[in-house]
Parts: sequence; structure tokens; C-alpha cells
Amino acid sequence: MSDVVEPGTAGPADGRDAAAAGGDASQFVMFHVQDEKFAVKLAEVQEIIRMPDVVRVPMSPPAMEGLANLRGTVLPVINLREVFRFPPILHDDATRVVVLDQGRPVGLIVDRMANVTSVEADRIESAATISGTVASDLLTGMIKDTDGKSMVLILDAGQVVRHEFTAVAGRAGAAVHADTSAVESRRTEAAAEVDEDQLVSFEVAGQEYAFPIGQVQEIVQLPDRITQVPQAPSHVMGVITLRDRLLPLVSLREMFNLPHASLSEANKVVVVSLGELSVGVVMDSVKEVLRVSRALVEPMPALLARDYQLDDVRAICRLQEGRRLVSILSAERMFNTDELRKVVQDGGDTDMADEVAKAEDDEEQFVVFRLMGEEYGVPIDAVQEIVRVPELLTRVPKTPDFVEGVINLRGVVLPVVDQRRRFGLPGAERNDRQRIMVFTLRGVRTGFIVDSVSEVMRIPARFIASTPDLSDEQQRLIRRVANLEGQKRMILLLEVTQLLNGQELTALKRAA
Repeated sequence: MSDVVEPGTAGPADGRDAAAAGGDASQFVMFHVQDEKFAVKLAEVQEIIRMPDVVRVPMSPPAMEGLANLRGTVLPVINLREVFRFPPILHDDATRVVVLDQGRPVGLIVDRMANVTSVEADRIESAATISGTVASDLLTGMIKDTDGKSMVLILDAGQVVRHEFTAVAGRAGAAVHADTSAVESRRTEAAAEVDEDQLVSFEVAGQEYAFPIGQVQEIVQLPDRITQVPQAPSHVMGVITLRDRLLPLVSLREMFNLPHASLSEANKVVVVSLGELSVGVVMDSVKEVLRVSRALVEPMPALLARDYQLDDVRAICRLQEGRRLVSILSAERMFNTDELRKVVQDGGDTDMADEVAKAEDDEEQFVVFRLMGEEYGVPIDAVQEIVRVPELLTRVPKTPDFVEGVINLRGVVLPVVDQRRRFGLPGAERNDRQRIMVFTLRGVRTGFIVDSVSEVMRIPARFIASTPDLSDEQQRLIRRVANLEGQKRMILLLEVTQLLNGQELTALKRAA
């Protein structure tokens, strides 16, 4: 529930204050922070809300509490206690956020609200007369109370925002240069990687399977609601709604006659493209994104495929000197598109071709990962591969402190960065959920340790907005945010080419 105060209207003021409006009087919203009482002009206040959930942004100013969702708008929230160097306290039921109109909404966290009142001009003194613990450069003046013993400090709202937000000049040109460099880098990499395949691997009944990454549109959580379709094949679980389109859902266990198992939060849905049609394949768990040499991939022998009904498996990938076998599936052989199209029609009579084309025109695809509970996204075509964190990393002297060490990745020395330390976040003990995401930054292949990789998802363009200009480094690295209001999620979208600067990359080249 929001406590809304519209500009130009009286709030919880007493009758005498409201009646006094007019003439030389001005209206102010008043609130408390620590032992001080502050005011801002009512005309600058868009609304007053309870403390929302916020997404913390790395490399932002200390007073920046985070980003919140304000009815579909990204709201940067500033903690006034930090601005004025007051000791921190826990937010409680009295905590409020005063939302200001500064060309875009900006929220100020206050301890508790006081009132909305009208003040005569002769009660307002200049900020030059103020002395004490509060920085006077963030004030426009003070209001003398009628008893003459106390005062209310008038905030310069615009100056508070400017004080905390750093404008980033010339970043558009830098972004174009970075994007151009990234395209050229990808072309060079593509020429060198023609002998490699990328696979998304997953597990079903203790066996490892994979689809070529080009066939995987996204990976999503198994929804709570699945609509069953009468007279559908036994391996078809039903249909689900995925961003305004119907998606047939298939059980790989049922399809391969594997033992039945109850569904849980660990199950994932791998959305596979079949030309104009898509199908969701339910897996026990998704393992990783693999980049493998084609020399390690062997076609399934025709005789074996025919005699043992394994024609759904197009090839076998032998890893770890043959100790790890990954069955590469053929989506074209596995699924009957006419059959699945009928399932979709029976489940909702939806024109899948139009829906898919419309979605692809207005969507971007991201790999989503977590750090300290917050979600981040990177474009899927920037991810080289995703691998587990090995037990041993070799430390390299005289490298930046966020460099965890190097590992041997199929004969190549890969420098590995601890993404938590890179963002100035507290460290974490090694665990099985952590992964190394591998990118190529200006020709240097580099791994970044993240807490976990959660999914691959398509995000409609209408949900993607620019982040506020919080600091030079943050705006260079985190230029956009996906505000998924319906899912109550906010995903910070990273510029992969900006993960490390030139000096840091030079240090990593020496480490490799």
C-alpha cells in the first residue's frame, strides 16, 4: 500500500496549515531523518510510498540503496542517512520513500513522515545562516518553527540527486566504439572456432544429454500450472503459457521410457526451436554450456540407432578421455511438428507462427546469473561457455586482487576472475552451484566466477530500460535493466565488453 501525496494537494496537515495556503506561503512535505527534521517543496514530490524491495547495483555511490519497481518504472532509491553520514538503522513500518520528480522519478528514504504544511515567506531563512552537522550545500534554507526554538531544514532536492548521481559524458560514442570492437572481435573468434561446437547439457535419470546451443531458445523454470490436452501422446505433458504464447511441454523421461520421478523446483524447461514451432522439454536439471572440439564428437552409428531405437541421438561427445559421455540429441528427429501443432491448437487454438515471429522481433535473449541474491543478465551470443569451478586454481602473482587464478581449459590457460570481488562484494565459500562463465574480451578469453547460472531467457524490449547514471564505472558496465514487473524481478544487464578495462586485460594477458 502506498501513501500517495499528489503535487499541489494538502496531505496530513492540520486545518490551519491548509487554510493558510496562498499569498506568499509555500507548501512543504516534512519528514524526519535521525534527529533532524527536513522539508522539500510539495511541488517537487510525486508521491510517498512504503519502503519497496530494491535491487542493489554494484559500483554505485554509497548512498544508493538500489533500484525499485514503481509501477513499471525503474526507481533509483537514495538513503538520506548515508547522504548526511548518519548511522545506519534497519527499515521498519515507519520508513517511507519520498518520490521526487527530477525529470525521472527518484526516491529518498526517510525515517518517518511528519506532515504537509504551508509556510509563510518570513519564516524561511537562507542556508548561509545554517551551521551544524548537516552539509549546508545540500540545503536551500531553513524554516523557523513558530516557537522559535526549533527549525526544519529545507532540502535542495536537485542538489541531493546531483550529489549522488554522476553524469556520464560522452558515453554514447564510447558505447558505439565498444560495440564495433565487439563485433570485430566476434568475427575473429568465429573464424577461429569453426572446429568447435557449443552445447547446452542437461541431466535426465542420471544420464547426460545435450542440444546444440543454436536450437535452444531459452531455459525457464517449470511453471506451477500445466494445461493438459485430451488425447495427446503420453510423452506430452500439456501446454503452458510463455509470454503470451502457448508452448507444448514434453517429458524426456516419458519419451525415452525412463523411470518416473516426481517434479520439483530442480526441473527445468529447455525451449527448443523447430523452425516456426517451439517445444518445451522438461529436464531433471541443466548442467552447463559446453564448447567442445568436433574431434570429440562421433556420429551415432546407423546400425546402433536402428537396432536400439536411438535415432533421437545424433552423436556422442566423449569428454574427460572418454569417462564422460554426452548424448547429443536431434530435435528434428525427436519431435513430430504436425503432432505438436495439433496439441497447441487443441490447447488454445493459437497461431504459433505469428506469435513466435512477433516475439522474436521484439525480444533479446540473455543468460541470467546470480551474485549475492541479485540477478544479472548477459547477451547469450557473448557467452563462450559455462563450466564448473574446479577444485584447484593456480594463483598468479602480481595480478589484480580480483583474479582468482588460472585453470587449464582443454589445453588453454584460462585466467579466472572472482566476479564478487570485481564488484566489491563480500566473498563466498566455494560450492557446487558456482559456475565459471567464459567470455572473450578484446581477444582475451576470460572466466568469471558467479554464484549460479539460473536460466536462459528472452526478454521483450518493452521491459528493458536505461539505468540511472549512478557512477562512471557503473554506467559503463550496467547501462540497462530489465524490469519484469509481473514476475517481481529486476535483472541488471551487463555490457560484457566493459567487464574489464584495458589495464586489467593487459595484466590478464600476462597471467595467461
